[in-house]
Amino acid sequence: MKIGLFGGSFNPPHAAHRAACLLAMKRLGLDRVWWLVTPGNPLKDTRRLPSLPARIAAARRMAHHPRIDVTGVEAQIGTRYSFETIAWLVRRCPGVHFVWMMGADNLASFHRWRNWRGIAALVPVAVIDRGGTARALASPAAHRLAGARLPESAAKALPLRRPPAWIFLHGIKSTLSSSSLRHGPG
Repeated sequence: MKIGLFGGSFNPPHAAHRAACLLAMKRLGLDRVWWLVTPGNPLKDTRRLPSLPARIAAARRMAHHPRIDVTGVEAQIGTRYSFETIAWLVRRCPGVHFVWMMGADNLASFHRWRNWRGIAALVPVAVIDRGGTARALASPAAHRLAGARLPESAAKALPLRRPPAWIFLHGIKSTLSSSSLRHGPG
């Protein structure tokens, strides 16, 4: 079983989230994608964050796909950081090949995440282009992991690769973001 893990606040979930997952499923040959709706992103202000059940319900409506599962697993297991959640899933699901999925905007700030190197050491990573490619590929994390980057033509092999391994997938050019939807234009 090959499962993509797609974490975020999903505040709100939007069509680019779904499109990125559909692209990754196809290009990486994933059996499923799990949306990990976080109780709160430690790098963001969460004071005005809608409730977790409300965001999970909205994410389920947006995902609307038989192979995309929307979960609140972080709240259920009591983890706060992506590394902790991924480590828990890897321990609990032996034999499952997980891939951490993120937009290029997240690669640009990946070096600020708690134990980002640990994430890259636990599971392969798929970065989905949403615009901002140059900034993402110039990021400290991209430079640090440059030797582990696979060519895009090797996408189907990524889920079975031993980490660190990552790939940059082109195809989604949507700059749609939850922040822009919350705050509106300008």
